[in-house]
Amino acid sequence: MYKIIILSFMIALQACSTSYQSKGFSGGYTETQLDENVFRVNFSGNGYTKKEKAADLSLLRCAELTLNNGYKYFVVINTDNYAKTNTHTTPTTTNTTGSAFGTSNSVYGHSRSTTSGGQTYNVSKPTASNVILMLHEKPDSTFAFNAEFAYKSLTEKYRVVQAGE
Repeated sequence: MYKIIILSFMIALQACSTSYQSKGFSGGYTETQLDENVFRVNFSGNGYTKKEKAADLSLLRCAELTLNNGYKYFVVINTDNYAKTNTHTTPTTTNTTGSAFGTSNSVYGHSRSTTSGGQTYNVSKPTASNVILMLHEKPDSTFAFNAEFAYKSLTEKYRVVQAGE
């Protein structure tokens, strides 16, 4: 029974990579304003989130912040992508069954033991962090993301639906 509950829970979680959301139990984005037009944006995924998705959803939040603050472009001035790796080992269970029979002064029998569990799983949780500079005009000297284009492209890619849309 215990194994069935754990297996069901793991299967349900497998389809649940972190969605585009403010940071909660299963991950999400946070931001810190560092200057009038400078933000640090982090996106943390859970164990079912791919590194590419974490990086993309961090960029999506960068684009959204840029537009919400009245700017058109943003430049990534620092980026850091990494993953925290944890290990989890399932409990070990041993079950023994047997039978015995007796005749005169002797007892005969056999038993069989089976052990399950004890598997170790590595769980990697990706994080993508960007420090961005938001701009009204596209600079000539460096690459800048068009916030509206990035926002549209990434919301379509991940089927993100914002409130009011």
